[in-house]
Amino acid sequence: MIKNFEDIVNLARTKVKRILSVAVAQDEGVLRAVKYATDEGIIQPILIGDKEEIEKIANIINMSLDNIEICHVIDKAEACRVAVSKVTMGEADMLMKGIVDTAILLKEVLKKEANLRTGRVISHVGVIDAPTYPRILLVSDAAMTIAPDLITKKQIIENSVIVAKSIGISMPKVAVICAIEKVNDKMPATVDAKKLEEMNKKGEIRDCIVGGPLALDNAVSIEAAQHKNIDNPVAGNADVLITPLIEAGNILYKTVSFIGDAKVAGVLAGAKVPIIVTSRADSKEAKLNSIALAMLMASN
Repeated sequence: MIKNFEDIVNLARTKVKRILSVAVAQDEGVLRAVKYATDEGIIQPILIGDKEEIEKIANIINMSLDNIEICHVIDKAEACRVAVSKVTMGEADMLMKGIVDTAILLKEVLKKEANLRTGRVISHVGVIDAPTYPRILLVSDAAMTIAPDLITKKQIIENSVIVAKSIGISMPKVAVICAIEKVNDKMPATVDAKKLEEMNKKGEIRDCIVGGPLALDNAVSIEAAQHKNIDNPVAGNADVLITPLIEAGNILYKTVSFIGDAKVAGVLAGAKVPIIVTSRADSKEAKLNSIALAMLMASN
């Protein structure tokens, strides 16, 4: 059972090495994570960007560029196009954002000729390794989908399940988080949560157990769920938290990271390949963990 990021990285080490296409790679934080993942035998990178800058940073961090393909592209939008084309042509298994806006990279991902769409929304899936929680916890969507409607929430769940399964959670328990655990017509998120639970019971959302509406406390704490007499298989045992709005997801994700001393990683799911879009504020470890997570998704 995967309990922390050390387990995730160790599992990634057991898989066949995957090729990572890095768009606008001339960023020290990104290259440090790529270096470590390469040294660990997890990935083989292709670096797209300003070759001179890449080589300068590689020298600073003692990163060997032997046997690493570097595509010299100065323009950031063009570097994103080239990075995406590596995936489209089957030369890479996953994609990573370097020092470029996410929107620029996604513009290339979403182009018809990239052939990377699946029909589902592309959503962010955060993975949390918190010292106060006994196992890995996923949260979505903290970075992409601003105000998802019911169908979009269904797809966000489906994307989260793919990520959960990649790290060995065979039947993830998905809690649809609201402010309260009862349906209230004045709180649309609670109505959606109950509908998502019913869709799961009807088989419209598969390979997981969905419970909602659930407040955060009774989603992750058995004691809190028992105190409120909540009879739901997800209550107190959540593997995945689905938040109602991007503000809720983003605040939760950053709170556990910056205040709760949790380790985090994130990946975009919903395209044909995993996409790593770490923040400049993310640590080297968070970037490495995201690479390992994407590598396991690419291995499934």
